[in-house]
Amino acid sequence: MTNQPSLQNIRILDFTWVLAGPYATRLLADFGAEVVKVQPLLPPEEDTFARGYYNTWNRNKLGITLNLNSPEGVALAKKLVGLSDAVVENFTPRVMANWGLDYADLKKLKADIIMLSLSTMGGTGPRKDYTGFGPTVQAFSGLTHLTAYPDGPPLGPGTAYADHVAALFACLALLGALEYRRRTGEGQHIDISQVEAMASLLGDAFIPPQESATSGVYRCRGDDRWCAVVVSTDEEWRGFKKALGNPPWAEDKRFATPSNRLKNKKALDKLVGEWTQEHTAEELMALLQRCGVAAGVVQDARALAHDPQLKHRGFFVELDHPEMGKTVSDATPIRLSDSPPRYTRPAPLPGQDNEYDYGQLLGLGKAELARLKEQGVI
Repeated sequence: MTNQPSLQNIRILDFTWVLAGPYATRLLADFGAEVVKVQPLLPPEEDTFARGYYNTWNRNKLGITLNLNSPEGVALAKKLVGLSDAVVENFTPRVMANWGLDYADLKKLKADIIMLSLSTMGGTGPRKDYTGFGPTVQAFSGLTHLTAYPDGPPLGPGTAYADHVAALFACLALLGALEYRRRTGEGQHIDISQVEAMASLLGDAFIPPQESATSGVYRCRGDDRWCAVVVSTDEEWRGFKKALGNPPWAEDKRFATPSNRLKNKKALDKLVGEWTQEHTAEELMALLQRCGVAAGVVQDARALAHDPQLKHRGFFVELDHPEMGKTVSDATPIRLSDSPPRYTRPAPLPGQDNEYDYGQLLGLGKAELARLKEQGVI
């Protein structure tokens, strides 16, 4: 195993906020990129940077404070751009342009800069200036409509799932742009629409495949315990019958073929549901998996926290925060054999790395730093 992180010597200037952008840059920081988090100047009563949400999405990053509504603040940002490989932001398209920090401006400062813009609707089109967070992105993309009980109102998945999806697309795109620059010497602008990223994963909603009759979430023994089961092929159906104990009803001609099972899905679901309620969710999953049937326990957050598989793979990361003490967050799910992710520091406190970035990188002296701080620039 080597000691060099995969993204060592890559510097990313991070203007992101909330979840989608910070999660993308956290993934890059986990693999060794020097991510400089640009934090706005906030009065103490509004400063929430040390709290759990911010800490979760900003580990392994450096943190600087900067007032981008100040001309001097924008000038400092531009100097940092000149020392960076990439700039990442997830505002609406007009925000960076208003500061004079859109791609056209940044390219003048550094010809091979890569800029990644991760907005709700993308950088072009009649709705490009729409704002949105995970729940609204999910509504726009069609996901919320698909996640509802029959005859009930649209519910959505209950979490900002679209933010995580968009962040993964952003990481893939940025790595591709870095490789392109390595080969050609040219930077570029990456324009990602969170709505498009989420909609691209809906698959069945756009092009319905052959539906599986024995597919659903079935109630199990215990309070609010469920197991998801999918039987798609005839071979899986034979394995499913074996798990059932080959009851006579499973040989009924109503269930003899995939099309018959689909036609009689309501009756089949009733019979399967009666059987699943005789078992705990864990017993059912193990039994079906042994018979070659895809099945999984429906786990809540409490169950996930104690899941033996996740524990074995080190999914939960503990870091000591100077104000919050021990914190726990999810690990990066990407495992590289020779350059694994590292978890070395929690999210930065406001301005924690001002001296390094403004002093060492930009060469500003202590007197100049003190002046900028006094005047509310940093």
